[in-house]
Amino acid sequence: MIRKHFPILEHYTYANTAAFGLMSEGLQEWRQDHDLDYLVGGGRMKIESLSLISETRKTIANFFNTDPGRVSLLPNFSIGLNFLLEGLDKNSRVLLLENDYPSVNWPFEKRGFRVTFVPVAADLEQRIEELVSAGKIDILALSLVQWQDGVMISMDFLRDLKKKYPDLLVIADGTQFCGAFSLDFRESGIDVLGASGYKWMLGGTGNGFLLFSENSMQKLNPLVTGFNASGANLDRKDEIPFSRQFEPGHLDSLCFGSLNFSLQFLQQAGMPAIEAYNRDLSRHASEVFGSRGLLSGTVQSRPVHSTIFNIRGDTALYEFLVSRDVMCSQRGGGIRLAFHAYNTREDIDRIAGLWDQSGS
Repeated sequence: MIRKHFPILEHYTYANTAAFGLMSEGLQEWRQDHDLDYLVGGGRMKIESLSLISETRKTIANFFNTDPGRVSLLPNFSIGLNFLLEGLDKNSRVLLLENDYPSVNWPFEKRGFRVTFVPVAADLEQRIEELVSAGKIDILALSLVQWQDGVMISMDFLRDLKKKYPDLLVIADGTQFCGAFSLDFRESGIDVLGASGYKWMLGGTGNGFLLFSENSMQKLNPLVTGFNASGANLDRKDEIPFSRQFEPGHLDSLCFGSLNFSLQFLQQAGMPAIEAYNRDLSRHASEVFGSRGLLSGTVQSRPVHSTIFNIRGDTALYEFLVSRDVMCSQRGGGIRLAFHAYNTREDIDRIAGLWDQSGS
């Protein structure tokens, strides 16, 4: 539905958004103008660009329905989570998902939190609630979409879980979710939502964010600080707003301006329409790949799925697809395919047809 803005699609079948989202022609032009302004304007341009950082904060808040004062801007999710965990009690009991993205699980493990793992199975939500209801969990931390096979947690489940257990701190990585599907942060049940902007939000690398609920701001004790957090004001050392404490150093106007541009691009296209389109792609891919026996039983047993799929295939199949101008990744013992609103049903059919030809 937004295909015309991405010229690479004239030459390749791009199924690799789970690794990197594409750059639109509009973003490339904006970035070119930005750097030209820097070239001729120097430091004056950079000082003036501080307003762009504030605009990006407001755009993110609008995109996810939260207050700008609850938005922290960061180079990526991984840095943000590590900052975050320094302000949490290390005796907290944490529930993680087995084989979740390493940047979600490793920071908890390295700091010695009391960790329990839950398998990613067809009844994932039920397993999570059983552990939480037993009273043994203080923090649930997970990716909204699993990076290797695309299993997607039910957002209705998270919202209801938080209502049942209001003291539970829910930390979510939305990097493989945000931009592909709509998310209302106020109503989500999530306490801290983090994401990097270079995948489904199409913002390029070097940008990300954390969003905070009121509940999380009362529980967290940030230990991060720096001159930028104070707004470069020597008198505000002890008066730094909560969300700004996660912004100790400078924020790059090119990176965050790119995220700002791309989120506005997605808003103009309409996130409800993008979500509906992506859900249709997901259903079609589930049918096409499932009918060939290429999907795991877990994926096929769940009622809803993301637009990330891991199909059965070895290195020979991967190289065959790449030689036929399909961009994808090898992950989790198979081949990961990821589709966004610039893809089509025909892209999915073409990949399935190539699998048929390969004799795998």
